[in-house]
Amino acid sequence: MNVKKEEKRSKEKAQWAKFTYVGKETIVITELFENTNVKVSFTTDNTIGKLLAKRHQCTKNKYENCGIYRLTCPTCNMKYAGQTGRSFKVRFHEHFRDFRYGNRKSKFATHLLDNRHSIGPLESVMETLHVTNKGRMMDTLERFYIFRETKLNNQINDKLTVKPNIVFETIVQRDPHTGLPAASIL
Repeated sequence: MNVKKEEKRSKEKAQWAKFTYVGKETIVITELFENTNVKVSFTTDNTIGKLLAKRHQCTKNKYENCGIYRLTCPTCNMKYAGQTGRSFKVRFHEHFRDFRYGNRKSKFATHLLDNRHSIGPLESVMETLHVTNKGRMMDTLERFYIFRETKLNNQINDKLTVKPNIVFETIVQRDPHTGLPAASIL
């Protein structure tokens, strides 16, 4: 009788079930379908596209979020990339205060002071690059943006902090046809 059931199952069209892989528990659960007519496939929500995609949250003021930002010197267009767990607006005012009072805590303020450059308003100096919370993702994104500006030879950040990174190098390679960075989507 078991042989007849097996033959009947093999003749029926297989159905597919999709499981999001979350660890070894997923394997245990999917093994229950081993002797059935249900085939199993695995998916993940942790793709490189989702990790690197810009995730701007809808708020009235984009400067109320936290994440990765870039400051541009209004005089020479050199760039400073940074991260903040506080709002972008609060972090800009810290850079502004360091510039105004001659403090050299901020690399951006130090650049402005050393070169006798001026500072502009928040909206013209600061660009929000990526909205995210503090953690490894924020750290990695900051390193990427500093790496990219270093490759373009226009960064204000400490050049000694930039380390070779084959993944970043691949992302910022220049398109031979346009001369633009391949990572212009980021």
